[in-house]
Amino acid sequence: MNTTLPNTTIIVSSKSMVLALVLSFFLGPLGMLYATVSGGIIMFLFTIPVFLFTGGFGLVITLPLGMVWSAMAVNSYNNKLLGRR
Repeated sequence: MNTTLPNTTIIVSSKSMVLALVLSFFLGPLGMLYATVSGGIIMFLFTIPVFLFTGGFGLVITLPLGMVWSAMAVNSYNNKLLGRR
């Protein structure tokens, strides 16, 4: 029995690096959810205590870290989409 499947095309859009950086800058860990859900949750759990213990000054460190993480996550996602490693 010869079973041939019809040609199928799956279209998945890549993620925008600019959008990821803007969202993570203005919304912090909530904006990271666009790039990486697990990273956004982890960063949210990390940022809240830092924010509370430093009176908000810790955001000077956590926001840039979140932006870097978002950029790395989007880059990784897009590379996997294109078959690159």
